[in-house]
Amino acid sequence: MKKSKYYLFIALIASLAIVISACSSGSGDKKDDNAKGDSSKGDSAEKTEQVLNLIETAEIPTGDPTLATDAASFIVFGQTMEGLYRLDENDKPVPAISDGEPEVSEDGKEYTFKLREDAKWSNGDPVTANDFVYSWRRAVNPETGSEYAYMFSGIIKNASDIIDGKKSPEDLGVEAADDYTLKVTLEQPVEYFDSLLAFGTYLPLNEKFVEEKGDKFGTNSDNMLANGPFVLTNWDGTGLKWSYEKNDNYYDKDKVNLTKVNVQVAKTPNTAVNLYNTGKADRTAALSAEYAKQYQNNEDASTFEEGSSWYLKFNQKRNGKDTPLANENIRKALAMAFDKKAFTETVLANGSVPSDGYVPKGLAKNPETGKDFREESGDLMSYDVEKAKEYWKKGLKELGVKEIKLDYLSDDTENAKKTAEYFQNQLETNLEGLKLELTNVPFKVRLKKTTDQDYDIVMHGWGPDYLDPMTFLDLYVTDGTNNNTGYSNKEYDKLIHDAKVTYANEPAKRWETMLKAEKLLVQDDTVVAPIYQRGRLVLIKPYVKNFEEHLFGPDYTLKNVKIEK
Repeated sequence: MKKSKYYLFIALIASLAIVISACSSGSGDKKDDNAKGDSSKGDSAEKTEQVLNLIETAEIPTGDPTLATDAASFIVFGQTMEGLYRLDENDKPVPAISDGEPEVSEDGKEYTFKLREDAKWSNGDPVTANDFVYSWRRAVNPETGSEYAYMFSGIIKNASDIIDGKKSPEDLGVEAADDYTLKVTLEQPVEYFDSLLAFGTYLPLNEKFVEEKGDKFGTNSDNMLANGPFVLTNWDGTGLKWSYEKNDNYYDKDKVNLTKVNVQVAKTPNTAVNLYNTGKADRTAALSAEYAKQYQNNEDASTFEEGSSWYLKFNQKRNGKDTPLANENIRKALAMAFDKKAFTETVLANGSVPSDGYVPKGLAKNPETGKDFREESGDLMSYDVEKAKEYWKKGLKELGVKEIKLDYLSDDTENAKKTAEYFQNQLETNLEGLKLELTNVPFKVRLKKTTDQDYDIVMHGWGPDYLDPMTFLDLYVTDGTNNNTGYSNKEYDKLIHDAKVTYANEPAKRWETMLKAEKLLVQDDTVVAPIYQRGRLVLIKPYVKNFEEHLFGPDYTLKNVKIEK
């Protein structure tokens, strides 16, 4: 849910993007009983208009799965497209376009998928094995510029060399044996491969359609194709409204209840709540602290602790030159100088919990002991004003200055502005000589400025793209497409390589290597400053049943939703 994954952003609550999260009842269960409903009431659903009205907090940056890096885009793909696998209601990857489980070679490197022959694109074309071959080759082709190409690197045979320009995209380890047989060759066994196959960058693409559209592909709903439960409509590429309409060519259309879903972007919590209370929306996005406190005991409230991690991201190089943040002591000072507990309780107040680590809890467990990664890794960067001041003084002395001026990049939503003001107050108060300027820009602009490293500090969010710590840890390898900080450490690169390749068949060593990598990233080098693991509180009408949200990949899927009034 995602790049977030989803599968990267600063906007608070739902507009802080990366991610990949799920909805639960107020009691903390993963699925909301209020939203799940009694399946025995199907008759009433048939008599009720099956139209759902939703609120989002950000525009759609792109309709191209190969180029997408944000949660908003992956939400769209979650409704309109399916890959070899999809996520069920319990976040388990299950076969979708794949007609059952694949045949796997004894060494775990070769997969043979039989595709279902009733899968079609919304224009009537069949979904074939070549659609996957074309899409995956397009993703790893350096000319495409996919930031998520690294999701294939070290996974699919020859992907790394192709990305580095050493081999041709045609050398990628994927082959269409016939229209409905797809053969995939891996570099080495990958225990989370089924999770990857449910991710957006691994989706198929109709080659003829994409090539005919050229640069227009994915720029609006007229230039997109669907093979999932819904078709995107009424999106002009920039607007704050769009719709999903039931896809009559979807192979499983008989199980899709909704005929239409209307989506409206509301950038202020007040607007979202007003739309909900006046019956113009059936579900809000995550509420701000003010409204979360007000509605936390409301019968329509639903909360969930997501699998996304939020942190300050420090840019060490800007315009080819070192920034003050290239100084390790300055980074450590900033990372320790804010009260994250107060932030989650007063600014968020939505079930989010402070975190002193990068990889969120609940994502993965030690294969031998069953211990959670976050618990085993421990607290790596805690709030400590006195230590922060010590590091700050050392850093200023090393830089030969008495004050530092930095900018804090933020989205232009109300929640993001309040968050930025909180950190401005905390950091300037605790670190004498710091001047933090706030820069509030639209979501798309903020994404581009982050990618271009045109910032000093940005609050970043990342949700898991698959169920493994590596979905977080490999972001900060040297020149990684989602690094965007100028950070480079050969030791860190080696740890990630060892975890991916050297110890691919040694779970215990792989696990220990990932623990070392997180410690190096956060505690030793302080590339990022952990803040919290996000929770959210939304309002959802009691007549909305089976609303499924996910820990990773798209934030939610609407295939099984029904309206029962």
